[in-house]
Amino acid sequence: MVAQLVHLPEVERLSPACIRILGGNPGKFSLQGTNTYLVGTGPRRLLIDTGHGQPSWIAALQRTLADEQITIQSALLTHWHPDHVGGVGDLLQHSPETLVYKCDPEEGWRDIADGQIFRVEGATLKAVHTPGHTTDHMVFVFQDEDALFTGDNVLGHGTAVFEDLQTYLQSLAKMEGLVAGRGYPGHGAVLAEARAKIAEYITHRHEREKQVLNVLGPSKAAKMLVKVIYKAYPESLHGPASAGVVQILQKLRAENKVVSEEDDGWRLLQEDRSSL
Repeated sequence: MVAQLVHLPEVERLSPACIRILGGNPGKFSLQGTNTYLVGTGPRRLLIDTGHGQPSWIAALQRTLADEQITIQSALLTHWHPDHVGGVGDLLQHSPETLVYKCDPEEGWRDIADGQIFRVEGATLKAVHTPGHTTDHMVFVFQDEDALFTGDNVLGHGTAVFEDLQTYLQSLAKMEGLVAGRGYPGHGAVLAEARAKIAEYITHRHEREKQVLNVLGPSKAAKMLVKVIYKAYPESLHGPASAGVVQILQKLRAENKVVSEEDDGWRLLQEDRSSL
C-alpha cells in the first residue's frame, strides 16, 4: 500500500502559516508516516502532534526551527496513539519550555477543553472534541485559513479505524460543519476540501452498514462477512476490517436490527429484506 501513495517531502511548507514534518514512520497503517505540523507565522509557533519518536523526526524538526528561527510555544496532541505522542520526550529535551496539551493528559501535560482557543502570531486554533477513533480525540479548526486539522478521524488516503462507530459518526457529522476549506490530516496528503472528504467518509460508513445487512442473511460470523464484503482487498487487511465490521454489528444491535448468537454468529432481527 505504501508504494502506491503519492510521495510527500520530509518537510514541506503547505501554506504561509503551516509547515508539515513527517514522523519518519511510514507503514501500512501510518501511510507516508505521521504528519506533524508547525503552525503560525511569528517567532513562536504551535506544533500539532509529535510523531512516533523516530530520530529522523526530531532532527527534521530541529533543522526547521533553526532555518525558520522559531521556537515552539505549545504542542497540541490530537490523541493518545503512540505514533502521535511518541516524540514528546525528544521535543521536551530540545525545547523544555514548550507546553504540552492533550485531552485526558498524562502527568506533566495540560488538558485540552472542548472549544479551547490556542493563539500565536498568524494562527488561531480552536480545539473540538471528536471521539470515535479514540475517546480523547481532538481536531483543531485553523480559523485563519478556514481549515481543519483532522487528526486520525479523516485521513489523506483510505479510511480511518474507530473504537466506537456511533460516536465516530456523530463526530464526523460535527466535523462536517466546522470549515469549508482544506483538511490537514494525521496521515497522508492534504485534503483540498475537508467538508467534501468528511461527507465521503459518512457516506462510505453508511454503505458499509447496508452491505453488512444485505450479506448477513439468517446467520453469519463476522469473519465470514469480512470475506464477502472485502473480497477485493488483500487478506492482510481483513483483520482491521473485521474490527470495523464488528463495530457495525454492535451499532445495528443497539438499533434492534440484528442480534448476536454463539460462536461469533449474527443474524437479522427482521428477516423481511424488503425493509432493508
